[in-house]
Amino acid sequence: MQEKNPPPMIDAALARSLVADQFPHWAGLPLELGPRSGWDNRTFRLGRHMLVRMPSGAAYAQQVKKEHRWLPQLAPLLPLAIPRPLAMGSPGRAYPWHWSVYGWIEGDTAGRGSIADMDEFAASLARFLLALRRIDASGGPAPGLHSFHRGGRLVVYDRETRQAIAALGRHIDNDAATRIWQAGLASAWNAEPVWVHGDISVGNLLVRQGQLHAVIDFGQMTTGDPACDAVIAWTLFEGSSRKVFQEELALDAATWLRARAWALWKAMIVAAGFVKTNAEEWSKPWKVIRELLAAQ
Repeated sequence: MQEKNPPPMIDAALARSLVADQFPHWAGLPLELGPRSGWDNRTFRLGRHMLVRMPSGAAYAQQVKKEHRWLPQLAPLLPLAIPRPLAMGSPGRAYPWHWSVYGWIEGDTAGRGSIADMDEFAASLARFLLALRRIDASGGPAPGLHSFHRGGRLVVYDRETRQAIAALGRHIDNDAATRIWQAGLASAWNAEPVWVHGDISVGNLLVRQGQLHAVIDFGQMTTGDPACDAVIAWTLFEGSSRKVFQEELALDAATWLRARAWALWKAMIVAAGFVKTNAEEWSKPWKVIRELLAAQ
């Protein structure tokens, strides 16, 4: 059955038209699909120093105003660059949602080939997350649909996780997977809410000269439990770099149990085919699952 309201075709022509309509002073700048165009948003390079970021669905569109409100307040308090909103676009040209113009941040997407020293990279990322957690979170957005429940309780994904465990059947140790999941469910963040990025992944980390330079894509930003921000311990780090990240991040044991459960949930729903993703770190979900289960 054809969708009643199919998503719009988001291409350079649409982005160019919206810029010309709403920000005519930028209409003469070249605009092309950017190298960091992701799953949740389509990103276009606008001139040399800006980008246009357009949500690809209604679930992501509600993140736009949140980013414009909070990112300017967080930026001066963080040790690395984060996106700088320049203008908010309105619906138009059959595109139904708000969209953004940001300053361009130079850097390459993080990966083993672009990182000079993985241990130092792990320490730098942990220091960034510690700084984020220390910022006063009063009045910040509570977890919900806008953050895909990042920062909230794992129980939201309980049914889906158990379905994934069942679907993967003989391919995994079901008992071990269930123990990891239940251990995460059994605890909660009982301290005051803290700022949570919500999607700490290699695609959202930019590297310059081998060093971590910027953290981008705060669409899932929220306040609450920081456990989900530690999932990268298994999707990127291993061996000494994982140990450095865990030690520097200074989370309690219960929060690490929830972080492990978050990682298992995402890896399993990708492996089971419940969701599609173009995120590099989830291209090999079985590797993540094996490492998580081996730690039992």
